[in-house]
Amino acid sequence: MRAAVVLATLLLGQDPVASWSPAAPLQGGLLRIAVAAPAQDTAAPAASLADEPLHFERDGSRGWTALAAVPLAATDSVVLWMRRPGGDSVALRVPVAPRPTGVERLTTDPAFTAPLDSALAARVRRETDRVIATLRGSHARSRLWTEPFRPPRPTRVTSPFGRGRSFNAGEAQGRHRGTDFAGVRGAAVQAANRGVVALVDELYFAGRAVYVDHGAGVVTAYLHLDRASVAEGDTVARGQVIGRVGSSGRVTGPHLHWGAYFGRIAFDPVDLLALDARVR
Repeated sequence: MRAAVVLATLLLGQDPVASWSPAAPLQGGLLRIAVAAPAQDTAAPAASLADEPLHFERDGSRGWTALAAVPLAATDSVVLWMRRPGGDSVALRVPVAPRPTGVERLTTDPAFTAPLDSALAARVRRETDRVIATLRGSHARSRLWTEPFRPPRPTRVTSPFGRGRSFNAGEAQGRHRGTDFAGVRGAAVQAANRGVVALVDELYFAGRAVYVDHGAGVVTAYLHLDRASVAEGDTVARGQVIGRVGSSGRVTGPHLHWGAYFGRIAFDPVDLLALDARVR
């Protein structure tokens, strides 16, 4: 988040400037959008990036800022749409840098790599729909955090965000959409920041899962738990124990998968930790 702020000028009313940092975010990266505006301008910009609405907050007398995320599957750029006060929209292209990757070759229960029967496929579709509704719902909630984000475990990262993955000696089956932390069964898992528990469920691939809605589009997920210590609707504090490390779902052994989303876009949750100096 400390890369040089670049670039595009966008005429909106009193000629505020739209810029972003980092200048070329990574695939699956978090970025900050800034729009300069005079102090008397009380109307927040209307904008979206990669089809997810942005939530601008006043940044003192300088203007407005909002978080956004780049899809992991983005290629050379993503589109930032901003609406002029007169009603017309302007599109800006945000350049995207490739994320370094490799392929992890993993062994798991063969049941998780076999074709799904009709009943199981229907279950996975229902679970996917529920998760998507949870992620979208964060856009309707105001920002709840006022402190820096923290890691959910004090242990080493065993698998970073964005790696390719091949299960049971098969072809690569996509890329890792979270960050894995080491942990023995029963070890504590802590909320990365204040939020509302939006989903607690037993999911086929993710196992026992807790999703915490931090508001303003940001949700964190804690997967493969042995058990959850919270219920849907609970408000949790930064650092509060919300579950225990387990090996439920499609896993190679006990660990915590920590995920982060801006709307439906999965981004590297480690990027949240770089927001420390910017939290107001």
